[in-house]
Amino acid sequence: MDFFKLKERNSSVKTEAKAGFTTFLTMLYIVPVNAAILSQAGMPLEALVTATALITIIASVFNGFWSNTPIAMSTGMGLNAYFSFVLVGQLGIPWQSALGIVFISGMIFLVLSFTKFRSWMINSISEDLRRAISAGIGAFIAFIGLQQMGIIANNDATLVALGNLREPNVALGLFGLAVVIVFFIWKVKGAFILAILSTSIVAWAFGIVPPPNEIFSLPASVAPIAFELDVLSALKLAFIPAIITFFVTDLFDTLGTLAGVGFRAGLFKKGSVELEKTLEADAAASVASSLLGVSTTTSFVESASGVEEGGRSGLTAIFAGLFFIFTLFMLPLFKAIPLNAIYPVLVMVGVLMFAELVNINFKDKSVAIATFLIVIMMPLTYSITYGLAFGFVSYTITKLLTKEFKDINVGVIFLFIISLLAFVVH
Repeated sequence: MDFFKLKERNSSVKTEAKAGFTTFLTMLYIVPVNAAILSQAGMPLEALVTATALITIIASVFNGFWSNTPIAMSTGMGLNAYFSFVLVGQLGIPWQSALGIVFISGMIFLVLSFTKFRSWMINSISEDLRRAISAGIGAFIAFIGLQQMGIIANNDATLVALGNLREPNVALGLFGLAVVIVFFIWKVKGAFILAILSTSIVAWAFGIVPPPNEIFSLPASVAPIAFELDVLSALKLAFIPAIITFFVTDLFDTLGTLAGVGFRAGLFKKGSVELEKTLEADAAASVASSLLGVSTTTSFVESASGVEEGGRSGLTAIFAGLFFIFTLFMLPLFKAIPLNAIYPVLVMVGVLMFAELVNINFKDKSVAIATFLIVIMMPLTYSITYGLAFGFVSYTITKLLTKEFKDINVGVIFLFIISLLAFVVH
């Protein structure tokens, strides 16, 4: 096992296996959750379960060998909701074209992985704005989760209002939300998947949805969605903001995860090869995800759980990926899980992302205004793209008005222009 440098990193195969299993447990929820969310775009749930499991296996194992870091990968939360509820649901883009957008953004990410663009991009944007983007996406996906559960309902007079909490499905969603919050507060390992299963058992017991007739079956085919992407239809000026959204969000999400997990593992020091290789693996996985028929793949912050168990090498990611093979055979169980057992997890993920606000410097007027607009406009416009656009435009204009020219660099101007373009093509 010299390849993984286990002795150098004070680890062992046993420790890496245990760490990989821990990461697997904390990430297991992504298979039913991602499949449920993307199925709202009109894609078959059965194929999505298989595709989500496969991309998790492929991306995690590939990263383990390529970068030798304990980072597991799968389809990113937030962008999967943007894919289904905005691109397809709101804008009416066929899911095949939306996959084309994912492919293009992934290819851009992959090509730029071998240049200095990423470091230039990151250095151009203040850490405060990066945290604001995370918080904004958190608010957005939490809003989607509450809406899909029926806790937030449409109202012609006020746009939104409280839903009918007496309706069984809505009550189930509230119960699921309470369970996931309690498990998270208690720091239960695998809190998300255990909350989903607990809520599902309640739904089955009270006859809200029928229980599964069986637990295991052979994997469903991915043929209905694999290689069905339509790249040519995605090559439109109107789709540039969406492509930028996938690219920028994945970039910041990945770097934020790697910074946090890498700190705990003692990895990713300045100029480290491991960081570059992990970013390359992440980019390659994003391209592969569009080919398999799912939304953008990213590095999972749940990898931190494996690191806490002592995982220090790529062997952790490989073990985590291989454990996902079991999920390929659990289709009947995943199909029986009610949506309102899944959407509470979306809300909780939103809460965790929203918590980034605590680290933002609100004394800077430009940052305060941009952060507010990013966080409030993402859910109100039902779009990550427009939330980003409002934020970057306001940030640039405010910096000009306050004559803080040192904070306006080429990267900020580039994003300012892209943001204006988002409004123009709208």
